[in-house]
Amino acid sequence: MISKPDYLRFVDEQLEAMIRMVQELGDDLANRRLKAPGSNSPFVILTHCLGVMEYWGGHVVAGRPSERHRASEFAAEGEVRELVQRARAARDHLVRDVEGAEPDSPPRSAVDSDPDMPQITGTQGGALLHIYEELARHRGQMDITHDVLQSAGH
Repeated sequence: MISKPDYLRFVDEQLEAMIRMVQELGDDLANRRLKAPGSNSPFVILTHCLGVMEYWGGHVVAGRPSERHRASEFAAEGEVRELVQRARAARDHLVRDVEGAEPDSPPRSAVDSDPDMPQITGTQGGALLHIYEELARHRGQMDITHDVLQSAGH
């Protein structure tokens, strides 16, 4: 089993990379989507990741009520500065959630039955692993989106 500090180091690597990319792009480019159908802006990608952290860490692992509205994450737009502040606050919440986690125990809150959400219901550790999985997946998506937006000379 991975230690909690090691887990957070891996999470931080993904989250900090996404924060750096939206900061590099600035408000205009961070809010742009690629021309490919169904693409998401870097702002949307990071907003979605914050929702993942809040739901799976705060709700499923820590047992807090969730106010997440997943669909609105994919319509998000705004200022990078504010998004970075939200990301830092979400990271602080996740640290507390991880510190209080019992990885081998069942989730403290039931997972919603939304068909778009995976059913990771076995353990808190499974929910934490899902957070890392989503951050790593979306960091890769943002890497590509970031590079295309920068190279297009917008």
